[in-house]
Amino acid sequence: MFNIGGMRGFLTCPTGATCAAALTLLPTVLNLPSAAAAPADRTTTALSGSTQSLPLTPRIRERVLGQAPEQGVYRTGVRHFSLVGVVWDNPGTELLGQVQVRTRSAGTGHWSGWQDVDAHNADHGADPGTAEAASGRVHGATAPLWVGDSDGVDVRVRATAGPGPGVGRDLLPAGLRLELVDPGDEAPSEGPPGDTPRTDTEADAAASLNADLVSFAATEIPALSRADTERELREMGGAGAPLAKPYIGPRPRIVTRRGWGADESLREKGFVYTGKVKAAFVHHTASGNGYRCSQAPSVIRSIYRYHVVSMGWRDIGYNFLVDKCGTIYEGRAGGAAKAVRGAHTLGFNNNSMGIAVIGTYGSHKPSAAAVTAVAKLTAWKLGLFGANPKGKTYLKSGGGNLYPKGKNVRLNVISGHRDGYATDCPGAKLYAKLGSARTSSAHLQGR
Repeated sequence: MFNIGGMRGFLTCPTGATCAAALTLLPTVLNLPSAAAAPADRTTTALSGSTQSLPLTPRIRERVLGQAPEQGVYRTGVRHFSLVGVVWDNPGTELLGQVQVRTRSAGTGHWSGWQDVDAHNADHGADPGTAEAASGRVHGATAPLWVGDSDGVDVRVRATAGPGPGVGRDLLPAGLRLELVDPGDEAPSEGPPGDTPRTDTEADAAASLNADLVSFAATEIPALSRADTERELREMGGAGAPLAKPYIGPRPRIVTRRGWGADESLREKGFVYTGKVKAAFVHHTASGNGYRCSQAPSVIRSIYRYHVVSMGWRDIGYNFLVDKCGTIYEGRAGGAAKAVRGAHTLGFNNNSMGIAVIGTYGSHKPSAAAVTAVAKLTAWKLGLFGANPKGKTYLKSGGGNLYPKGKNVRLNVISGHRDGYATDCPGAKLYAKLGSARTSSAHLQGR
């Protein structure tokens, strides 16, 4: 079995046809290049899935009506996509405005109503000063929104303030573009029967880091009983001396990256670890609740691609994800039982883990199954490092809008994202359930 002390090694994301018609006239009215011929459009395709990037252009209301700056893009007949988001050049620039999108179903041809996209997403990301944050590839971005299989899109981004002396399009960040993400199919682990198995060095490297928990290249880490989990922990050398009471919950079933179809060629090579896991931050993905549980792997592949290809992160930001049916998924690569550094709570990614419940939970209650899964996951993972889910701990801030860099902050061992950064995440309804999750998690640990 692996040694927890060795984890710190390997430091090697109501206008119908009238509006649509008006938008098609924009290039002529504003003397802009046609959207269909926009040279800045790009499409990136990898082993599974694709990303289309469409530049946003000023809308007619900005110049003709003299109202707040607005940009957008309208496009039909595009490569199918299922998730959208808006990105811009400078990650340090805030989008002070409203982002709305409507999409055309590829199956029915019907347009959806306008949906809001969460524009305030800067609270997620790598800590300031880390190699991931300073890579030069990171962009500002909205939260992603899951829209289902679509082939048409209409987006509008409107600044919150109207024009005044010296105020113009600069109210909106430079380089606004719409990202259309196709999750693709789950990446196959081997070719057709009779063929030589596909060689995938990065996939093998990611899978090998769970090899002490499960057979190589497994699609899930199976659940263990309480007794077997305690025995495993002692063999790992965790939670103090071998004869100490372990205080660990039964290991829950976890779908591995191979299980949800991660294309390992997208992320950066290598893995980055912290010293331990002292706290868990609970998030929501803010990607909407209109997904079926059977679609959760596709949603995760889309978020993964958005975080890496569109936002410029080294990997998906969360260490784990949980769907509304209570299924737990391995997130950032590096080993489900190891202290992998994520990019989930700006300023507090060191010695913590991030758990994202897939969905939006500001006014929508999380399912009981999802809350139970958070309790089960934290009882096990925090137990590996001797942490009490009902306790408090100190984390040193890496810098943020609540706590200055270097400040030691006392936090709940199971905290909401908003406890470390001024944000709505994980949504008021999910945040209200964290007390219940703490109690259940501690009970599962035998406390």
